[in-house]
Amino acid sequence: MKILITSDSHGLVHELDELIKTHQDVEFYIHCGDSELPSDHPSISEFITVKGNCDFGSDYPNERLIETKMGKIFVTHGHLYDVKYGLNKLKYKAMEMGANIVCFGHSHIVGMEEESSILFLNPGSLRLPRMRKERTYLILEWTDLEKIVHTYEYGKGKLFQKHFPNK
Repeated sequence: MKILITSDSHGLVHELDELIKTHQDVEFYIHCGDSELPSDHPSISEFITVKGNCDFGSDYPNERLIETKMGKIFVTHGHLYDVKYGLNKLKYKAMEMGANIVCFGHSHIVGMEEESSILFLNPGSLRLPRMRKERTYLILEWTDLEKIVHTYEYGKGKLFQKHFPNK
């Protein structure tokens, strides 16, 4: 299974359309909030999305739990879990939900780490990256043996990948 994960696009439209055109081989698309687009906007309509702290007046949910054939994915923006100060609150919520993977944004910093058998994925930002210059997004390949996280720079291709064996 392949999943595209993005976040913090802050009003971008063309870039979201291009992600879908470029990566038609994924099973679904996740946007971790701060799209700043109405939920009925055509450029966000293909994405499973949540409400970010800059999505004022939106009718997006604060979080979602996606059940897949491989396991559960918890999606939130992160601001309600203080992700800029650590992942503990998010970890406990993920454990409560029985999630194998957590997708979140808010910090604009691309990152991935595994803790307590939960894989935490932050795709960074398509518009305003922090800690690096590249505008990033992720593609998760989830197989019976492992999770492979591919980090992409928008418009330029793959930057690196990291493997996480299934436990």
